[in-house]
Amino acid sequence: MVRAVVMSRVGDGIGLAVREFPEPDLEPGAILLKTQFSEVCGTDVHLRHGQLSGVPYPIIPGHINVGVIEKLRGRVCDIDGEPFREGDTVTFLDVHETCHACWFCLVAKASTRCPQRHVYGITYSADEGLLGGWSEKIYLKPGVKIVRLPERLPPFDFIGGGCGAPTAFHAVERAGIRLDDTVVVQGCGPVGLSAVVFAMLSGAGQVIVVDPVPGRLRIARAMGVDHTVDAARREERIERVMALTDGRGADVTIEASGNPKAVPEGMSLTRDCGTYVVVGQYTDAGDASINPHWQINKKHLDVRGVWGIDYSHMHRAIRVMAKHNDRFRWRRLVSKTYGLAEAGAALDDVEAHRIMKAVIAPNGEFAMSPKQTEQSRNCLLS
Repeated sequence: MVRAVVMSRVGDGIGLAVREFPEPDLEPGAILLKTQFSEVCGTDVHLRHGQLSGVPYPIIPGHINVGVIEKLRGRVCDIDGEPFREGDTVTFLDVHETCHACWFCLVAKASTRCPQRHVYGITYSADEGLLGGWSEKIYLKPGVKIVRLPERLPPFDFIGGGCGAPTAFHAVERAGIRLDDTVVVQGCGPVGLSAVVFAMLSGAGQVIVVDPVPGRLRIARAMGVDHTVDAARREERIERVMALTDGRGADVTIEASGNPKAVPEGMSLTRDCGTYVVVGQYTDAGDASINPHWQINKKHLDVRGVWGIDYSHMHRAIRVMAKHNDRFRWRRLVSKTYGLAEAGAALDDVEAHRIMKAVIAPNGEFAMSPKQTEQSRNCLLS
């Protein structure tokens, strides 16, 4: 039997419970992964509050994961044709069953909008099997896109980047950052911090982070940002960014806060003819009010949304993370690991911003020790 956390509708709310599932028989081309780490993402907090449509509760959460191949049936290869073997340390693209046959896939070249698209840990029901990472083992269906971790990117470092890294990679790709651009990032949680890194690597001349949480700003400074802004009032934040950009605003602003109120503010932080990228509004957290004349039309503002990731974002993000891991040390973003029975506490800590990143370690041998947890905390505060 395999233990997993199940998120279910309970009365008017959504609850968590640890359940046991039979270990599945593998169909040809499938893999059984022993989970090392599964991320607790901000999306999981929203799932707990029912803020994402189309979720087939009950689900096993956990959409970005890393583990060791325990079993496989038949020949399963990576994109270069190299076969996977038992004992390989891998991650996988959480998006599955994209059809590559519909109008969005073939004409719009926007596979993230494919109507057949399913996502591990989000849009697969627990009734369908071990299809989420908050589980001792994960069933990788035939056709799941699997990636070996490079030697320079150990599992703990990979999960430090987690969902935020490929998502931020997509956002920076959409932003079209050019050499010497000034970039503002609203929110420096895991997505925002990775956006900071990828913006710097893309040649940004100045990176400014806006966030109300002091610990997050400390990490942003450790990552190498040029300026951090933690002013309590909206007017003060805008005034500070304008002072740092010769009164014009940022060439590119990336919203990674998850707060709808950040969107109209971010438009005001961006210069005329600039680019505003919205990546933080993955779930329905409410409305925001804008004036389309002043904030879009007259500013000649380019507004771009970012929805999910495809394989290219995962593949490229992993390669960039491995190359620059000695410099940015993604593992320091992980504040604490939690067992399956502690999943509720992990969600509480993430929602309350008590930690930078929570990680579920379903098999206890991979968990952080109390000493490592304290070291991570000290890294946040140093």
